[in-house]
Amino acid sequence: MKSNASFVQQRIQNSIAAKAKLLEQRTNEILAAGQRLVEILAAGNKIMFCGNGGSAADAQHLATELVVKLHHDRHPLPSLALTTDTSILTAAGNDFGFREIFARQVLALGAQGDALVGISTSGKSENVRAAIAAAKSRGMITFGLLGKDGGPLAADVDYSIIVPEEDTQRIQECHILIGHIWMELIEHELFG
Repeated sequence: MKSNASFVQQRIQNSIAAKAKLLEQRTNEILAAGQRLVEILAAGNKIMFCGNGGSAADAQHLATELVVKLHHDRHPLPSLALTTDTSILTAAGNDFGFREIFARQVLALGAQGDALVGISTSGKSENVRAAIAAAKSRGMITFGLLGKDGGPLAADVDYSIIVPEEDTQRIQECHILIGHIWMELIEHELFG
């Protein structure tokens, strides 16, 4: 089968439809979570991110936007992706199991008032769930960027943003959109 322009057009239409559902159903939740993230940073706390696969890449992307910048040359904001240190990831995976690779970092680096954003298209990632539990034990505020029905993570977190979509690709596209909205909101509110 030879793909043609209609193949490309259909994928773009699918992405637009997913974002239209997000617009209709999740605007207030995205805003409330974004405002809470602003408050966390304004209080001098940090934001951590974690996820697997494409969600790990999103975690790194969003942490970078805070430490470096999105639009404006401004003071760096404290943030880290728990997906980047191969020595920690492999040691924790070897010694404690893959389920604990993020939780160990949260217990070592998280403090009361910090935030953890867990990213999972299914809402079922056991290592993200373990990290959320560790964050709660440290008095951190927890957020979930989720998809499908939100999975068990939806009930685990303080702020749950569920992309109302079944296709993992469309969920990931919406997650990075939400992340960029949060980054813009943070820069606007904290730096004008």
